[in-house]
Amino acid sequence: MTDSAVPWARQTFGDLAEPLATAIVKSLTRAHERARSGHDGVHTQTLEAYGHGLYAAQFEELMAGLEGLAGATSVRLHARTVMVVADHLIYPFRYASKDLPVTAARLKKKDGLRAELIREFGPEPMQGELDLGLEEFENHESHRGLAQIPPGTSLVIVAYACSMSEGILRLEWGVADLRPDRYLQWHRHEAM
Repeated sequence: MTDSAVPWARQTFGDLAEPLATAIVKSLTRAHERARSGHDGVHTQTLEAYGHGLYAAQFEELMAGLEGLAGATSVRLHARTVMVVADHLIYPFRYASKDLPVTAARLKKKDGLRAELIREFGPEPMQGELDLGLEEFENHESHRGLAQIPPGTSLVIVAYACSMSEGILRLEWGVADLRPDRYLQWHRHEAM
């Protein structure tokens, strides 16, 4: 079998690919269950409790689910703990609340932690930005903890669509850069 025929996860993580994928799926499922339970507990009409709960729980559950894997280490990043496995930072990103393709994944803003992680640890952009010779002020706030990420670490985005009523609808992982319109430009991705 040639390298191009090998699924991305196997090329990236070797023998860890299957146990890592299994642990990620279980972790995000538990995060959804916790967030749903939190929403049910506060009895709000809006989905704020679910959304905020899911955001926090995804990091906690991934840490708990991945810390037992060989070579997994944790890094404290912007009040959250993220996991590095086989020199890859595993970063969850809920991109939709309905079943949309991962190619629809778009950041809410062009700066912030997610954007900075993609720029610093993601692949080189497929398409360069158009340089019109004008100086543009970039307000890229440097986030605490980026310096703690080990040198040579690459970013793996775990992108998922999830709703409170239906749970995880779509779950993929891969590598992407960030286009100027804030959409992720996937270099490689596959379903888990």
